[in-house]
Amino acid sequence: MGRKKLTAKQHEFLQYLIDFVDDHEVWPTYQAIIDHFQYRSPNSVTQNLKALHRKGHLIRDEQHGYQLAPRYQGSAEPGIPIRGIISAGTLQEAVEADLGTITLDVLFPHLDRMFAIRVSGQSMKGADIHDGDYVLLIDDDIPNGGIGAVLYDGETSLKRVYHDDVDGLRLEPANPDYDDIHICPDVFEEVRVLGRYVGHVSDRGIFKRSA
Repeated sequence: MGRKKLTAKQHEFLQYLIDFVDDHEVWPTYQAIIDHFQYRSPNSVTQNLKALHRKGHLIRDEQHGYQLAPRYQGSAEPGIPIRGIISAGTLQEAVEADLGTITLDVLFPHLDRMFAIRVSGQSMKGADIHDGDYVLLIDDDIPNGGIGAVLYDGETSLKRVYHDDVDGLRLEPANPDYDDIHICPDVFEEVRVLGRYVGHVSDRGIFKRSA
């Protein structure tokens, strides 16, 4: 089952389960969850459990209960701690609180379909993708004008991809020192899309594709 993006409340609920199991080595009771979140009825617990199971973060055990998905078992999911709330308007008192973590699931939806490839060369430096960076790709088609990785005639390339039925496929670099690569329409079937660019990682940080 593929992982789907969680709402903020679902992520907080999941993080509570992860932390509780990590601290106590047992699954929390319904009453413990109700007390922690101050729910008015057990139905709120049930709905959150079902949502996390549906989105692939929980599995069913032999007793028809729930367990954390295998990737969460044994320790808390690593991430960036959320330590509170800060005003982006008028000056307000800072609110310190443990609001869970920002994980890769939050930063990159469809994480289960993502993979990375290391870049060799500088043909995409105009898109701020440099030699030695790791591009993050998702198993998906590349829209016209989008950046992606393709395989053609046994060779791979990361380029901005343009295509139409008349002129064929054009792979455009983001560096004037490199030439476009043209592929005729009658050999389209020999082109394989490896993945659509969604971001990259460098020694300067993690960068996501602009919306």
